[in-house]
Amino acid sequence: MGGCAGRGGLTSGESLKSWTVVLAAGLVIALPFIFRKAPSEGAWKEGDPVLVIISPHNEAIRSEFAKGFSKWRQAQGKSPVKIDWRVVGGTSEISRYLNAEMQASFKAWWLRQGNAWPLGASDVVTSARFDPEGRDPELLVLRENLRAIDDAQEFGTGLDIFFGGGEYDHSQAGREGLTVAPWPQGIPERITHDANGNLILPEGLSGEKWIGETFMGTALSTFGIVANLDRLQDLGVTSVPVQWEDLADPAYFREIGVSDPTKSGSIAKAFEMLIHQQIFIAVAAAGFSPQDITFFEENVDEAPEAYHAAITEGWENGVNLVRLIGANARYFTDSASKVPIDVSMGNATVGLAIDFYGRYQAESSRSPEGVERMIYLTPMGGSSVSADPISLLRGAPHRALAVEFIEYTVSIEGQQLWNYGVGLPGGPEKYALRRLPIRRDFYPSDNPEIQAAYELHQPFYTDDLGLASVNPYYLAEQFEYIPRWTGKHFGIHRYLIRAMCLDSGEELTEAWQAIQAAGGPAAVPEAMDALMALPPELNWDSALGGEYRSANQMVFMREWVLFFRQQYRLAKELAEAPHA
Repeated sequence: MGGCAGRGGLTSGESLKSWTVVLAAGLVIALPFIFRKAPSEGAWKEGDPVLVIISPHNEAIRSEFAKGFSKWRQAQGKSPVKIDWRVVGGTSEISRYLNAEMQASFKAWWLRQGNAWPLGASDVVTSARFDPEGRDPELLVLRENLRAIDDAQEFGTGLDIFFGGGEYDHSQAGREGLTVAPWPQGIPERITHDANGNLILPEGLSGEKWIGETFMGTALSTFGIVANLDRLQDLGVTSVPVQWEDLADPAYFREIGVSDPTKSGSIAKAFEMLIHQQIFIAVAAAGFSPQDITFFEENVDEAPEAYHAAITEGWENGVNLVRLIGANARYFTDSASKVPIDVSMGNATVGLAIDFYGRYQAESSRSPEGVERMIYLTPMGGSSVSADPISLLRGAPHRALAVEFIEYTVSIEGQQLWNYGVGLPGGPEKYALRRLPIRRDFYPSDNPEIQAAYELHQPFYTDDLGLASVNPYYLAEQFEYIPRWTGKHFGIHRYLIRAMCLDSGEELTEAWQAIQAAGGPAAVPEAMDALMALPPELNWDSALGGEYRSANQMVFMREWVLFFRQQYRLAKELAEAPHA
């Protein structure tokens, strides 16, 4: 195996201890396989428990985790479970749905108590960015009441679990009061550590948070590029795009498949990674070392002006790189899964994708001879490793059962579903999920006990999780995520990119085409300046201001779209004007 797969190998002096560890770990691994002989979920009958889960996950994940959880319970002598899946769209749609349901339920409960519903209450009761300064005390009491009660008999969404999506959406749900901690006294050590006391569920790596107060990561994800090898050859492109910057190449004009970041949390995260990397490049170019970055981020007030200026410059470079990718876009779609499918079929040459969509489609599009037609790769140093979380909803009707399901998703049995082969012991029954488990003991390690567990899992994987290009624990070492740089910009990035690339997409494409026809950016610098302009007063710092809060979304979006359309028309005119 390549990359870091060989790290953590055992020496001869450790052999006796290692064999003991292997046998013990083997027993742990083998028991679930024996237990899987229990009756299937088909044994569920009226009166058995039902769990209600809202999720953006696809049918394959929903199906395998429903069957797996029911069998897991039956192996423990418990009744089977039926999962009532609620599918309303992506994470953005789920967030809006949960917010609306909680507000309606809480309002009805509040009125039943004989209270009046204050003016403006609906705007603040579940607001994630509520500022209590100068607010009506009655509104403060309202918010405190919602967050003090977790009882399905009082109010709630009628749902038990929010499963899947991104860390941003789950953290947001916690701030909005929609989710609660599954274990009020903290996560039990039996869940975060193995039988030998080794930490196997870290809180995060390289600046990304994998476990929070109200959510727990269940799988890991990176973001990258999918490319159709045959289409690249047809275009005369001699090398596969390996960095985000490659996608700005005019060779990909009308050849890139992209998802709408306001509809897809995964692609919104991919764009954040791209912008974040450009900030790092600008900060490094300004002469600041990783050690400098660590110090100044811990002591922001002591950072020199040049450091802040580099962050602003890098942010603008990243936003403009997204703009050029948008200019090359063949389309923007509501569905993140459509892009790798289209690339595999040759309907687009390249695209942006979350890793498991890319890997799954690359595998399924192989020729009968096993030849790859499409590849997925994570730009080295261009993506952090983020978690795909699960959260317990406030007022869950089946709270105890919901906590059981959360425990199952991070258990050995639940984690095996993510990357084990179909039909293999402990693996999924019908669908290969092709995802990255979060547990540390599913990857190579210098720790002999964790390494031994990995070696027992490794033969059953559909992907070689030991490869440096796949192993999320290795990839996390190549990218340090600085939350202050882009974390709070996540929401505003979505709307900025939509206004800049989608709602003014026709004008952007025409301007970019005119610039290429005029000889490229160097030949018409005035046109490029017009193309790359940002709205007045908008920069890294001001994007965090109150002006761009969600309450003002329609106002600033309208202004932005008008601005970009005007700029792109100007860029086209300048590119088409006679030049000396």
